[in-house]
Amino acid sequence: MSSSKVSRQKPCHHCKSRSAAAPSGTSTIHYEKFWLYRHCSSVQQRDKQAQKAGQLFSGLLAMNVVFLGSAFLSSMIFNHVAITLADVWILLSILKVLCLCWITYYLLGTSRQPHAVLYRDSHAGPVWIRGSVLLFGSFSILLNVFQIGYSTILIQCKSRVEIVFPSIEIVFICTQAFFLWHHSKDCIQVQHNFTRCGLMLTIATNLLLWLLAVTNDTMHMEIESQLREVEQRFAGKALLSQPHSPGNETTSCTCPNTTICKVFQKGYILIYPFNTEYCLVCCSVLYVMWKNVGRRISHHVPHVKPQFKLQGVVFGPLLGTMAVIIGICVFMMYQIQATGSAPNRQVFVMYYSYYIVLLPLMSVAAVIGTIIHALEKKELDTLKNPTRSLDAILLMGAALGQIGMSYFSIVAIVATDPRDLLNSLILSYSVLLIFQNITQNVFIIDGLHRQPFAAETEVGHAGHAGQHVVASELPSEVETTASSKQEHRFPGEDVKEEQNNEAYDPRRVSMLELGQEIRKASLSYIHSYSHLSWKRRALREISFFLVLCNIILWIMPTFGAHPVFENGLEKSFYGYSTWFAIVNFGLPLGVFYRMHSVGGLLEVYITA
Repeated sequence: MSSSKVSRQKPCHHCKSRSAAAPSGTSTIHYEKFWLYRHCSSVQQRDKQAQKAGQLFSGLLAMNVVFLGSAFLSSMIFNHVAITLADVWILLSILKVLCLCWITYYLLGTSRQPHAVLYRDSHAGPVWIRGSVLLFGSFSILLNVFQIGYSTILIQCKSRVEIVFPSIEIVFICTQAFFLWHHSKDCIQVQHNFTRCGLMLTIATNLLLWLLAVTNDTMHMEIESQLREVEQRFAGKALLSQPHSPGNETTSCTCPNTTICKVFQKGYILIYPFNTEYCLVCCSVLYVMWKNVGRRISHHVPHVKPQFKLQGVVFGPLLGTMAVIIGICVFMMYQIQATGSAPNRQVFVMYYSYYIVLLPLMSVAAVIGTIIHALEKKELDTLKNPTRSLDAILLMGAALGQIGMSYFSIVAIVATDPRDLLNSLILSYSVLLIFQNITQNVFIIDGLHRQPFAAETEVGHAGHAGQHVVASELPSEVETTASSKQEHRFPGEDVKEEQNNEAYDPRRVSMLELGQEIRKASLSYIHSYSHLSWKRRALREISFFLVLCNIILWIMPTFGAHPVFENGLEKSFYGYSTWFAIVNFGLPLGVFYRMHSVGGLLEVYITA
């Protein structure tokens, strides 16, 4: 029935005019049309101009939605009496319901139309990006479960919206994660404008959720810091209760002295940064899908998808593992001291000293990698690739968070007392952090724009050679051992050996086979490593080392290490509210930068 309907559909006059010239067996291209450009001279020009007009219209829609939500959030921050947090939640719930309706329509309607997805972008939605969406989405769901449980326990002083909003958030996260996992590579060829508007609406909603997460994280961290200062000043004195105000129920609601409430409260604070990461990752994937709407990919260019293999790397994993282990020890010691009433000065010295040692190593490695890229004879990849362009933009944009915070710290330290030990460490840390971000961005972006090595045959020859080496060595050893046993055999031992042959032979054979396999793998790895050029080996070592270093630099601020606020220097210089706004804007961008750098460095490692 559906096939008969499809066959009865009348093609447009552009398709009729081009179908006669097109050879038989080729798919018909449905060019994009837009109401602003109906009188263009050529079909191709109309297609390009209609695509630009559709992108402009959907971009304006997203801009207006973001401005409206930002106005609500700003009003909540500066005038929480007129606009409360519940009002912001209601607005975001409406936006999420609209996004859910569009995603459901895309999954059940748009993507199932004939000729809807003729092309798929092989560069879009790599495994590590989709895995990040699932990982951070799972933590965000757990975060909302904790919030529902915490609000249910304090239901007498919490509004119903604080239970409804996380429930809608859970449905939105699950639906969006499923949509991005299965359709992140789509180059949709039907309903271009409606799809662009839906994608931009979803991007705007995720951006507003990220802004809300940043402001809420600010509130929680500010409450903890204020309570810590109050405990230090008025130890043993009871705090006076403040009057209740709508939208700010922190002072009237206190968690009862129960285990389940403490678990919900601590778990909520611990998992909170993952929600900001989830929103940013989803925005990046949705933006690539928006750029791919109506895109036609040439099938004449074969795409060889390289695989991740741990071959040709020795020193990078060793040095990176050492950096990770030392960083975890420093992080644990810092967390133990920082959670106390008064963080020790030596803890900050230890924390910044670790960074001062690690950041120059990462900078030198990135500079060496950039020089090797300049010495290579590889051609630049000039093909249109929205994913690669977005990666470069995100790396440069996310690095502004740490760079901006570093410059604010430099000004505060130089203007106060740069000769102090802790201040000099913070000053060195800020300067090195700026240099490390710049050099790493140059290395990653330069590596992403290079053609991958066409040296799979070289590795294959190395593997076959290693197998031949093993095959030529191991049987001779078996024969020599067997002949030696036969030479040293005594006449009386033949009967005993025949009796015990069944009991010992399987074990001997299994151990011998195990030894052969281990030696075969080691010889093959050494042989393949020796056949790599020194440039490829150096690039792989550097990339893997930087991957592990960025992982530990992502773990430390994500799970609660925030010395930029807890050292008290910049906070006393700029003021509590100003410095907190700076930190809470730059810190999530810095965490996102480290995570995105890991993905970019893995791409550089694979193509090296």
